[in-house]
Amino acid sequence: MLNLATLKKYDVSGMYKVYDQWPKIARETYLSSQDVVDFGKIDHIVFAGMGGSGTIGDILSSILSKTNTHVAVVKGYHLPNTVDSKTLVVTTSVSGNTAETLSVLESARRTKCKLVAFTSDGKMQDYCMNHKVEFRKIPKIHSPRASFPVFFYTILKVLEPILPVKKNDVLESIKELEKTKKIISSENLGKDNTSLQLAEWVSGIPVIYYPFGLQAAAVRFKNSLQENAKRHAMVEDIIEAGHNNIVSWEKKDKVQPILLEGTDDYVKTKQRWGIIKKYFHMNKINYKEVHSVKGSIISKLINLIYVLDYSTIYLSAISKIDPSPTKSIEFIKKLS
Repeated sequence: MLNLATLKKYDVSGMYKVYDQWPKIARETYLSSQDVVDFGKIDHIVFAGMGGSGTIGDILSSILSKTNTHVAVVKGYHLPNTVDSKTLVVTTSVSGNTAETLSVLESARRTKCKLVAFTSDGKMQDYCMNHKVEFRKIPKIHSPRASFPVFFYTILKVLEPILPVKKNDVLESIKELEKTKKIISSENLGKDNTSLQLAEWVSGIPVIYYPFGLQAAAVRFKNSLQENAKRHAMVEDIIEAGHNNIVSWEKKDKVQPILLEGTDDYVKTKQRWGIIKKYFHMNKINYKEVHSVKGSIISKLINLIYVLDYSTIYLSAISKIDPSPTKSIEFIKKLS
């Protein structure tokens, strides 16, 4: 069982300490005074960001999927051709120096769309100030991925007049974070810590199965496994997997299935979960289940991300790896 001394030894910069503060950061951020923006009638929102910033776009896309607002998430250099005067483009870069997102920002400024940026510093801040683009400066906490709650809840607050999101749902998500912390934080490194249980179970290459509504959490988990634990990982839509991925289990290898299940998944999705579990049992394939909390889609996604992200920090310590450095990403950035 992982202990605090080992966690401190390998998590040199104390990423886990930031994660222990996620509920507090979320509450203080959302209840703080923020200058909101209201661009009038908007029927199309484009969220642009990479990595941890891209996760925010994925989550907001899921939240807005059942509204009349069309949402696009850009993880690259180019704006959709559908951008017009009723489009709001939201660019997010924690560092402020993400080349892909800066390209989208510049392209958006040259259109008739509405535009707002969120960053902690860097070229994005300079660009917005020089070209009088609406932006909000948000402090980076440790790293872009660890800064997730301060950026996410700031964006919810600043875009409150535009996003059809209920305040009660946001506050509910924070309350659930506070409950979750008691179970998974570094203050509870016992057998009932679900994040630690998951970390100790992972020994091979995780393949993460998810229903459509929880895609943002699955992708974020994959990214965090790669960045924090330096481990390969894959994601699979549970419905689509029945038409292709399931065949790969006919050959045994080091891949481990992790099932991300919603508390109120669609009836056909629940049926598919039952079928794939039966298949795994028949073929003696060990799998792990992770269930969302009850409540709004915000609560489900944010709490899943909290549980899953923390498991990757624990996994890094178990694997004797520092979760913070991302040397390969810096290599790519320098040559891009």
